[in-house]
Amino acid sequence: MYIELSGQQHAQAKTVVLSAGLGGSANFWLPQKQALEAHYRVVVYDQRGTGRSADTLPEGYSMQDMAAELTQALRQQGITECDVVGHALGGMIGLQMALDYPELVTRIVVVNGWLSLDPHTRRCFHVRRDLLLNVGVEAFVRAQPLFLYPAGWLSANQARIEAEDSLAVTHFQGMENLLRRLHALMATDFSTDAQRITQPVLVICAQDDLLVPWTCSETLHDALPNATLQKMRWGGHAMSVTDSLTFNRLVLEWLNAPPPVVTFNPEMESTWQNH
Repeated sequence: MYIELSGQQHAQAKTVVLSAGLGGSANFWLPQKQALEAHYRVVVYDQRGTGRSADTLPEGYSMQDMAAELTQALRQQGITECDVVGHALGGMIGLQMALDYPELVTRIVVVNGWLSLDPHTRRCFHVRRDLLLNVGVEAFVRAQPLFLYPAGWLSANQARIEAEDSLAVTHFQGMENLLRRLHALMATDFSTDAQRITQPVLVICAQDDLLVPWTCSETLHDALPNATLQKMRWGGHAMSVTDSLTFNRLVLEWLNAPPPVVTFNPEMESTWQNH
């Protein structure tokens, strides 16, 4: 699996792993890399079956598989502790790693994620899947920006979007791979396990996200024992691209803050100060 390390490399440097969404590409995080590299050892990677990590995914591919693959790749690089910043599917990978490999994950940022799949998001995924199966790869790729970006931003960035469309078609991960990754994502549900994720989690969303309602982030935040919620008013599903300055500031402020302190009172066993 393709993996790339950059930024701070001294022994005391903390590691931040950036995990992309359904596209799976390390390049999704270009607007964040420079900001994070000034403070952290930064890890990006192409998820298995995408980009420079070409492979044929097996039937029954799961979120547990994605978490295990990333964990193995990090251990091969000698990384024994890290923060995970994940966009949508990438955030689900971070939560799964917190469950399966709690000794590895110190903090998690979940960007436009969810506790369990919302009916609206399910409808959007079905539309995208139907486009892929019944019309083809080019139609799927052309429709993708509609779910990622606000209309005004799309209108002002048509040349960029057309260039990205061309690259996406050329480097498409393959129909079977995408459908198996999509199935794994849609099947992921943390409703019964969220209370076991005790690491600090920043849940961050955009209130104009077309693909994932921002209320999904509220639900996820409320289910986690040690969560902080940040809402961006604008930016769409990929607000880390469209409003990277605001996004980077919010993430860095949270990553650089001291860990939360547990306080006790007679009526509750424990409450987290930032929850």
